[in-house]
Amino acid sequence: MKRIVLSMLMGASSLAVAQSASESIAKYREMLAEGNPAELWEARGEALWNEKRGPKQVSLAGCDLGKGAGVVKGAYVGLPRYFADTGKVQDVEQRLITCMTTLQGYTVAQASVQPFGAGASKRSTMEALVSWIASESRGMPIAPGSGHPLERQAYQAGKAIFNYRGGPYDFACATCHSAPDKRIRLQDLPDLTSSADARKAYASWPAYRVSQGEVRTMQHRLADCFRQQRFPEPAYASDVLTALTMYLAEQAKGGEFNAPALKR
Repeated sequence: MKRIVLSMLMGASSLAVAQSASESIAKYREMLAEGNPAELWEARGEALWNEKRGPKQVSLAGCDLGKGAGVVKGAYVGLPRYFADTGKVQDVEQRLITCMTTLQGYTVAQASVQPFGAGASKRSTMEALVSWIASESRGMPIAPGSGHPLERQAYQAGKAIFNYRGGPYDFACATCHSAPDKRIRLQDLPDLTSSADARKAYASWPAYRVSQGEVRTMQHRLADCFRQQRFPEPAYASDVLTALTMYLAEQAKGGEFNAPALKR
C-alpha cells in the first residue's frame, strides 16, 4: 500500500513540475514576443523581394504566389495550392524557387543554395523571403487549396506520410503527434490530428528559434522531424514535404495565422 501511495505522490510531483515548466516556457515566450528578432528577417525578405537580382536582373515583383503577380498580402495562408503553370501543388518555398528560376534566371541549384541560415556569414535568402511573405498573412484564416484533384491528392499523400511508420525506431509523425497531453522531456507535443492543436501549431511557423538564433521555415521543421525519426532526410523543397505541409495546413484550416512566431 505504501508503495502505491509513494508512486502516486511521485507521479503527481512529476506532473506538477512539468506543468510548472510549461507555464515558465509560455511566460518566457510572452516576454520576448514583443521584440521578436524575426522582424529583422522580415525586413531583409521584403528588400530581397524588391531587389533586382539573378542573371536577368529583375525583382520578384512578378511572382505569382497564388493571389496574382506580385500580390503577397494573404498569399501564405492560401498555400500549398495548385499552380497551373507548373502543373503541381506547391508550398511557398517550392513556389519561390519557380519564380527565381523563371523570372530571375537562376538555376534550381542556385535558387536552393543555403536554404537554411547558419550565422551572419551564411545567411539564407529563402528564410528571409518566407519570413516576410508569412508576415503579410498575420491575422488571416489558414485556407490551403482544396478544390483541385491534385490538391486533394497531395492531402491524402501527406496524411499517409504522417501515419507511415518506419526507420530503426518504427516511428511515424503520428507516434508523437496523434494523442493529447504528450511531451518529450519538457516539450509539449501538439496533437496534430486535433484541429485546435493543429491550428495553434501550424499558425506559428515560420518561427525564430532562440536556441539556434535563426528563423526556421516549415520545410526546416519537417526535415528536422524526419531526422529525429532517423529517416533519410527528404530533399529540400521536395514533393514529400509539400504533401506533408498540405496535410498539416488542412488540419489547421480556419485557424488564425500568427507567424513568424518565437520558439525556444
